[in-house]
Amino acid sequence: MDMDSSPSTQDCGGWLLYVSLAAKCGGDPCRVVGFVAVAVVAFAVTSLLHWLSPGGPAWGRYWWNRRGGLGIAAAIPGPRGLPVLGSMSLMAGLAHRKLAAAAGGSPARRRLMALSLGETRVVVTADPGVARELLASAAFADRPVKESAYGMLFHRAIGFAPYGTYWRALRRVASTHLFSPRQVSASAAQRAVIARQMVEAMRSAAAAAGGGVAARPFLKRASLHNVMWSVFGRKYELAAPESEETAELRSMVDEGYDLLGQLNWSDHLPWLAPFDLQKTRSRCSSLVPRVNRFVTRIIDEHRARLSLAVDAAVDFTDVLLSLHGGDKLSDADMVAVLWEMIFRGTDTVAVLIEWVAARLVLHQDVQARVHDELDRVVGSDRAVTESDASKLVYLQAVIKEVLRLHPPGPLLSWARLATSDVHVGGFLIPSGTTAMVNMWAITHDPAVWPDPNKFKPERFVAGPSSDQAAEFPIMGSDLRLAPFGSGRRSCPGKSLAIVTVGFWVATLLHEFDWLPLSDKSRGVDLSEVLKLSCEMATPLEARLRPRRKV
Repeated sequence: MDMDSSPSTQDCGGWLLYVSLAAKCGGDPCRVVGFVAVAVVAFAVTSLLHWLSPGGPAWGRYWWNRRGGLGIAAAIPGPRGLPVLGSMSLMAGLAHRKLAAAAGGSPARRRLMALSLGETRVVVTADPGVARELLASAAFADRPVKESAYGMLFHRAIGFAPYGTYWRALRRVASTHLFSPRQVSASAAQRAVIARQMVEAMRSAAAAAGGGVAARPFLKRASLHNVMWSVFGRKYELAAPESEETAELRSMVDEGYDLLGQLNWSDHLPWLAPFDLQKTRSRCSSLVPRVNRFVTRIIDEHRARLSLAVDAAVDFTDVLLSLHGGDKLSDADMVAVLWEMIFRGTDTVAVLIEWVAARLVLHQDVQARVHDELDRVVGSDRAVTESDASKLVYLQAVIKEVLRLHPPGPLLSWARLATSDVHVGGFLIPSGTTAMVNMWAITHDPAVWPDPNKFKPERFVAGPSSDQAAEFPIMGSDLRLAPFGSGRRSCPGKSLAIVTVGFWVATLLHEFDWLPLSDKSRGVDLSEVLKLSCEMATPLEARLRPRRKV
């Protein structure tokens, strides 16, 4: 929560003065009208004064109410927006593009830009150096908890839990038992099974439809099945009709994405909260009991199996049930953690693979080069294995280039919250300020990336003829491209996501030629829609032609 969202002492004092004046008016209509006129003028003047400050009304409120106007000359530059509302319109639709446009050609605004979202102070950076400074700072170890995140229990899970002992314990358990290199390697067979199922399902669909296939349903089901296997130990057949259990989970995940991805005005204008105009609170109230029933049932099944000492593969639910001492979680906390794992793990992989496939349908020359590499490294007589992925240098470059052009989280998904006053980029950022990194703006900045709008995987192939002298890291050490974030709050599952995407993309390209549809009016559309992730607005459809005889 923004620490300045509650009325300041000066605000309260002003309203108390108005109330005392009203009491002295008695029943005299003239005095009442006079009081109302004075109150309206005072409000208008105060609002105008706040709005005129760099960054808009929320920043003006800070500078005038907390600092008496001192230091405003050194304020962070930024758009004023509208009185009271600030720059709320910038966060609707394709916010990453609107924020980049608001920074415009101003180097100062690209480095650090202030804006107001209602009563919320916000800073945005599109500079790799400032982004590193911000994300590495201990002052930005927390996230602002939106009403929807709180309503969906995420304040007790890794994504939104306050930085501290509880959060560190959750992060340690997840890193050790789900995302460690040993665990990622141990789950390779699971991903191979799902990859084979996906290939067979797509081959059947292509044969039935004469070649044309919508990729997204297969990718999303494969991602969901993969996470369900890791977290709950549930195994499903991709080609089989969707089970009641997976249909219910998919419905809950879709509803959660919609809730968490929308701009909730009550988060930034607290006086709207009692009205629940966007039905955020009521929808969360309907969703959470479903989540509790679903996850609790699976926890109870695991607990019963463990009590009978039945041998079974260990999944993440078993790990949480085995914790003891200070790490032991209550059932309510287990529900929150498991729900978040399912929620966060079913989106990024499917979204990224669809963008990769779309680019390769558009750029047949690049796809041909990937096929040449697959034929050379893997050959046509066997399927791709996960160990092949590290040898597919050009394919890895393609994936990095797609991440650069189409980062799934263009604003690094979830913002940070300043827990204390801190200086970043030469400016004071006060406690309670929300901070965002516009990764999309960084990856499309010609000062950072030559020809930023050109699809050029070669830029990531290390060598004398390349832009890179060595392999370019994307795990957060270089903020020119850090799609999974950096610092304490970076995505804990980034290694697993990259391994999964690399293997599944290699498999799909090894098995199929991805060709444009015969109907030119239904070509690949690279338009975006920003929900929780930045997805293709029009789902990809392509003709799939098998490359290998099975």
